[in-house]
Amino acid sequence: MISQEITINGKKYRLTLTDQVLSDVRRLKALYNAAYEDPESFDEVSSAISNTITQIAAAVEPPVSDSDLDGLIQAVMKAVDEKSKETEEAKAKHMEDKAKTSKKPSEKPKKSKK
Repeated sequence: MISQEITINGKKYRLTLTDQVLSDVRRLKALYNAAYEDPESFDEVSSAISNTITQIAAAVEPPVSDSDLDGLIQAVMKAVDEKSKETEEAKAKHMEDKAKTSKKPSEKPKKSKK
């Protein structure tokens, strides 16, 4: 778990990035995409969007005010994106390092006798 401080409208909030928060942010993005791609379905997904936002906001201390909620959700989504990017970069570097260490040194060419 990683804790991060977020400042919204001059107020400081503490966010703990747990697997649940990461999952909620991914779900929220999927819901936003569904509503964007099919505006007629917005009524159907708006309740799920609201519930997911409430779950994400509950992971922040102190409790967030309604006036800060939009900015907070944007900041949380950005924090999750940055963390995901760092994780992907670390995985790629690990795989690259692993590939380098697993390669056997090539044999030196034999010298021909004259």
